Amino acid sequence: MCASDVRLRVFLVEDSPVIRENLVATLEEIARVQVVGWADEEGAARQWLESADGGCDLVVVDIFLRRGSGLGLLDWLSEAQHPVRRVVLSNYASPDMRRRCLARGADAVFDKPDEVDALIEHCRLLADAAPGPGSPAGAS
Repeated sequence: MCASDVRLRVFLVEDSPVIRENLVATLEEIARVQVVGWADEEGAARQWLESADGGCDLVVVDIFLRRGSGLGLLDWLSEAQHPVRRVVLSNYASPDMRRRCLARGADAVFDKPDEVDALIEHCRLLADAAPGPGSPAGAS
């Protein structure tokens, strides 16, 4: 995929190297996204998002991380009024956890074992809705 085909820049917050590598490969191959960075703990994710200054369009967050949590990151993004879209991808997407994530500003919550295809479709829809190369400035 050439850079002009990428319409959605994704930052991934996932502590499992195997899941992270597989997710990066899948998203970049199928969903027309570019994974622009990753973190395996809440503090590193905050640091990257603070310094990236608009460097991504979507954050994909796991709930349980090496240090900190995805819930803490969602709280921080909401409190900071960070404009990035955010979704949760977790093994613990129970109805209660979904409500908690949505209440903290997640746009959607996906279950790792059963809803990766739905995450990919969500990314495709966001990429299709994003302005393409050469679009007017200020969009995205």
